[in-house]
Amino acid sequence: MAIDPQKKTVLQLVGVVLFMGAMAWASVPFYNWFCRVTGFGGTTNVAEGTTGEILDRTIKIRFDGSKARGFGWEFKPVQTEMTLRIGEEGLAFYEAYNPTDRVIAGQASYNVYPYEAGAYFDKIECFCFSEQVLQPGERVQMPVSFFVDPE
Repeated sequence: MAIDPQKKTVLQLVGVVLFMGAMAWASVPFYNWFCRVTGFGGTTNVAEGTTGEILDRTIKIRFDGSKARGFGWEFKPVQTEMTLRIGEEGLAFYEAYNPTDRVIAGQASYNVYPYEAGAYFDKIECFCFSEQVLQPGERVQMPVSFFVDPE
């Protein structure tokens, strides 16, 4: 039994559309997984705590903060750099201030530069894991607990 050429073409086109849709749907989680595994794009790791191994080598970590254009908060790191021994837990703070007369919610995104370092930078706790809500005139200091993996 032969399939009509028009029906075959329609079935092939529907198959292509479904395949393209599935690939588009899967691309975001796949890209996120790829970035977490490789540190690509400065994506960091998340850890429960340090490995316990602390090396005698030190590393200087610099902090930066930026925000989307038009976002109502003022946002900056409290300290712009810190020197730690590799494997040692660090604690840094970012300050956010809502100078407006309305409640503003936001959530941070993050990366590490150079991008290759993202695979070794492990965050234990970070304000960037959840949405932050600031009341009018509220100023908060938000912690980031982290370490640089000795591996």
